[in-house]
Amino acid sequence: MGTTGQGQAGQDVDEVNVPPVRKRSAVRGFLAALRLTVVSAVTGGALAALVVAVIIKDVPVFLTGGGVLVVLILIGVVAGRRSPADEEPPAGRIALARIEDLRATSGEMADVPVTFRLTVAPDDRPAYRVKIEQHINLVDIPAYRPRGIAVVEYHPDEPWKVLIVTRPTAEWSRRAEEAEIDSAPESTLVVSPDMSEGSWCMLTLFAFLAGAALVVLLFRAELFTSDNDGAAAKSPSSSSSASRTFSSSTTVSGPSTSLLAFGVMRVTAMELEARVDTAYVTAITIEDHRMAVRGDSTRPVSETVHLQSLPYELFPGLVREARTTLGVRDPRSWRIDVTPGTGAGAGPRVRVTVTGKEGTAHLDADATARITDRRAVRESG
Repeated sequence: MGTTGQGQAGQDVDEVNVPPVRKRSAVRGFLAALRLTVVSAVTGGALAALVVAVIIKDVPVFLTGGGVLVVLILIGVVAGRRSPADEEPPAGRIALARIEDLRATSGEMADVPVTFRLTVAPDDRPAYRVKIEQHINLVDIPAYRPRGIAVVEYHPDEPWKVLIVTRPTAEWSRRAEEAEIDSAPESTLVVSPDMSEGSWCMLTLFAFLAGAALVVLLFRAELFTSDNDGAAAKSPSSSSSASRTFSSSTTVSGPSTSLLAFGVMRVTAMELEARVDTAYVTAITIEDHRMAVRGDSTRPVSETVHLQSLPYELFPGLVREARTTLGVRDPRSWRIDVTPGTGAGAGPRVRVTVTGKEGTAHLDADATARITDRRAVRESG
């Protein structure tokens, strides 16, 4: 097996990244971190000096702290007015990528954030892995499934910048349908060399507090009449062991709210995924106001169902079909059961069951909501 028209996978990260680009990014990152540290520390010290001066009623200290803040503000205004040199953004290129895994988080809008693990396979370099987050419309999510092929845009000089092309051209759509891409090893995972947003925030906070603490220490004699040393007791850490099997359910509240409403079923599945902390389950049960999942961590992925790969938007149509065409004139309840398929390459099995005074009937469908079997009403004995 191999990629179609792609480079050989399995190279180290250093072979994928461009060394001069990483070196320049590292130097810029170090200078930016140093500048941020100095500015944050001076700002913290100046604000602390103002507070200390008010407490000890020292005018020179107050003027010094205020003067430093004014200088920092002026420097910020001047730097903001400087027009940075125009830099050509790196040109993006189109390639195919294998979806290794995806996980969507709940959102209030039609577009929800989805975390993808991809194997990007450019035409002119070895395949590599990358982890990205992108907002995808609820209706388009079923098109992206594990082991599926997607069209992406990547930057050769910054390969960690990858964007899924949601509306590719006809040629690239055809290539994606015909392509077979092997998974790249985990050792080829490419990450941005720059500091994350959380790291910048932590650096700013630490430098700010360090500058403030230094000023307080310089005036500790005037501020405190006695030294008070307190010891903070550490709360005992609790360890929890994950169970080998899990189950969880949730109920849609309100008599007028139903899981058949558009988008409610997928959002509920996202909530359950967050509760059980995995997208791979062994059974899904959906009723009018309730959804439940079960799973077993010892089961291989091929014997599970991926929560976000199901076409939830098409399930209401299956329910309507079962309630109107299987001989149940007055359906009292309905239920959808999703279980893993049997056999190599088999997708999940979907069964819709309706019950009424005439009896019970059901229809079966595949992972694309295509009906494969019907069982008309069967009188309950």
